[in-house]
Amino acid sequence: MYRGPGLPHFPRPGISRAPNFPWPELPAPRSFPRPETSRAPKPAAPRSRPRYVARVILTSLPLTPDHDIPVPLLTELTALYASNREFHALSGDFPDPDDIRPEQVATALADELVNPDVEVLLARSSGRLVGIAINLAHHPDPADPDPWIGLLMVDAGMQRQGYGRQLASLVEDRFRAAGRTAVRLAVLENNPRGLAFWTALGYEVIDHRKDRQRGRPCAVLRKELR
Repeated sequence: MYRGPGLPHFPRPGISRAPNFPWPELPAPRSFPRPETSRAPKPAAPRSRPRYVARVILTSLPLTPDHDIPVPLLTELTALYASNREFHALSGDFPDPDDIRPEQVATALADELVNPDVEVLLARSSGRLVGIAINLAHHPDPADPDPWIGLLMVDAGMQRQGYGRQLASLVEDRFRAAGRTAVRLAVLENNPRGLAFWTALGYEVIDHRKDRQRGRPCAVLRKELR
């Protein structure tokens, strides 16, 4: 092939390629600890405040000159007895536990007061009648040296608020002040709630027998007064 004068002969250039350099090694990424998710501390559960129980004051049952219960007080007592419908259904003390009447309450208390060793105490809190206790200083059985709690009853609407414990403690204090060293009571065998209440206060079952009045099966409990 004619290339003309003066034209030098150059070889056909090859394809230009970049030199084959290895890629530089990149440093390994630094490992950073994952920050903990900040969480607001849970607010502490509010502490339940202890239920306030007003002080209970004991007074003896007042009677009129004719030895009757004053009418306003008898109305209060009837409401107290009627509120404990479940207990009276167990005890059978009234013909109809759903219809306890003032004259029936008056008769029941008058029958108790015939015995000179019986004391009827009223428990009031902030002026309201919350309970009643009937105590027996001497049991008819001469072999029994202890006084008895014949009845301790709290208005059903005021129960589970500490009034029963406070009333029981005040009754025990009266026996201590009189120099007595122990106290007894009876709980109907068909009244497990009553039994649980008294055993929680430190009373122990010492006997099982029928009551003298109606022949009902009962558990006899006793507590030493220290």
